[in-house]
Order: sequence, then structure tokens, then C-alpha cells
Amino acid sequence: MLLRILDRLEETLIASLMAGATLLIFASVVQRFAAGTALLYPYASGFDLTWAQELCIFMFIWMAKFGAAYGVRTGIHVGVDVLVIKLPPRARTAAILFGLFAGALFTASVGTMGARFVYGLMGTDQTTPDLEWPSWTVYLCIPLGSYLMCFRFLQAAWGFWRTGALPHRDLGRVAGVPDAADALEAHP
Repeated sequence: MLLRILDRLEETLIASLMAGATLLIFASVVQRFAAGTALLYPYASGFDLTWAQELCIFMFIWMAKFGAAYGVRTGIHVGVDVLVIKLPPRARTAAILFGLFAGALFTASVGTMGARFVYGLMGTDQTTPDLEWPSWTVYLCIPLGSYLMCFRFLQAAWGFWRTGALPHRDLGRVAGVPDAADALEAHP
């Protein structure tokens, strides 16, 4: 139950950040175009969207950190397993578990360093240039996203230990779009 809530929260955050950044950039481009047009200048010049680029950068950074965790959960990260698949079954299991635990250790380390960095920033008056937000709010994505990614590595390791399967996606197929094989099965 809690894992499903976390999954949906993760997906909603990523999708909302992506949609919000896209709409914000679109509005900013329209505003700049309108401000350069003599007819629309009186209307468009009243809107100040100079902060939009900075906010979009922050949104994409947060999206990337949480998207990396989503990638571990769904198995969409690129992996080179040419040597691993040639190993005997026991060695293959050990190599995969080593890789997953190494990923968990690395992301836990990054998360801890990020948490220390954010904690240090909280004691300063440093703000972002355009939005003038406290800088620590922007960098908070480092520990949050890294710890979530660490959790996803551990989750994948536990699932692999129990079932012998890693999360993966068939990148040759698009969900919801039938391919030729589906069409032949439906209409022989």
C-alpha cells in the first residue's frame, strides 16, 4: 500500500514538473514574442517572466533526480551486461546483486553528502538570483532524490533475490500502441 503511494507520488511529481516546465517555457516564449510586436507590446510588457528560465532549470533538476529513481524502479536505465550474461548462474546472481548494492551505496553516499550540503546552506542567507528563494530549497532535491534512488536499488535487489528477475521494460514496444504481432493475433 505504501509502496503504491510512493510510486504514484513519484510519477505525479515527475509528470507535474515536466508539464509545468513545458507550460512555463511556452508562456515565456509567447510573452517574449508578444513584447516584440508593436500591436501586443502594451499588453505583453506588463508581464515580467524573467524568472521563468531559472524556475524551469530548477524544475528540470528536480525532475532528473526523481526520474533517475523512477528509472531504477522500472528498469529503464541503460546497462551493459555483455559479460554478466556469460557468467554461470551463481556468479551472475552475485554480480547483479553486487551491482545493485554498489548503486545503493553510491546513491546513499551522494544523498548523505547532499544532506550535509543542504544543512550547511540552511544556515546562510544565500538565495537564488531571480526568484530569491533560499538556495537550500533548490538543492534539497539532491538528498531526497538520491535517498529515493538508494531505496529503489535496495528494492530491486530484494526483488531480484526473491524472484531472480530485475525490473525491465521492452524498449521495442510502446505501451498502449499495438505492434504488428498484436495486430496478427487480433486478426489472424
